[in-house]
Amino acid sequence: MDTKTDQELSVLIERATAGDKQALEAVLAEVQDLVFNLSLRMLGTFPDAEDAAQDILLKVMTHLSSFRGDSAFSTWVFRIAVNHLKDYKKHMFAHAPLSFEFYGEDIKHGKFEDIPDLTQNTDQAILAEELKLSCTNVMLQCLDPESRCIFILGTMFRLDSRIAGDILNMTPEAYRQRLSRSRKKMAEFLSEYCGEYGHGTCRCAKRINYAIQNHRISPDRLTFTAAKPDDTIRGVTRAMEEIDDYSRQFAFCRTYRSPERLAQTIRDLLNGPVFSVVTDA
Repeated sequence: MDTKTDQELSVLIERATAGDKQALEAVLAEVQDLVFNLSLRMLGTFPDAEDAAQDILLKVMTHLSSFRGDSAFSTWVFRIAVNHLKDYKKHMFAHAPLSFEFYGEDIKHGKFEDIPDLTQNTDQAILAEELKLSCTNVMLQCLDPESRCIFILGTMFRLDSRIAGDILNMTPEAYRQRLSRSRKKMAEFLSEYCGEYGHGTCRCAKRINYAIQNHRISPDRLTFTAAKPDDTIRGVTRAMEEIDDYSRQFAFCRTYRSPERLAQTIRDLLNGPVFSVVTDA
């Protein structure tokens, strides 16, 4: 699906709030990947991201008539999503928070040499890639929620500091300082421990069975490698703002196409009583 221009989106939004169901579906499809990827990076797992993305898209749908066009539609959606996700408590890591110290100790002292083969004849290279993608995503949970959000907006979505600061209710200068600090923390951790993206000794291929044993990956549920990467998220400008020396060190910040299940859920909502809320607002 091609990215819509602001003018095309404005027409679709007007039609959607007037009762055009197809227009509303097109509007939601325009930001579905954006919402899912922000949710995935903020919450750490695909199931939690799907649940949160559904909630956020429902909010977008039911509040659509309040969009006045004072900012880009994607900025308006980001604001709704960020406010929902910063205090989201229904995800796994809300009950089991991580820290860089804990993660580092696990890398240094985790016993993985004597674990039996748990791969279920799944290709080792695929499992290593799944672990790498899962690990770097979960690593973001070591940042506090606001710092995590700042890192994601600046490093994955590459938002201009004026736009991101407005979304987060802080000055562009404060946002740039916080972004630089969070990037520095991530870069230092990767450099010390990670052999994939830094100079550390940890190698995903050596820790596959350890990760399976600890339920970090599963050979029969390869969510990250099964998801198709999508580096052209709709509605987001892909121009990195160079505010520090870390901008190019986070190759793991890839984006994914949102699951078809999420699109189907939205279609189901459009065919239910929620649609009347949009048109009656």
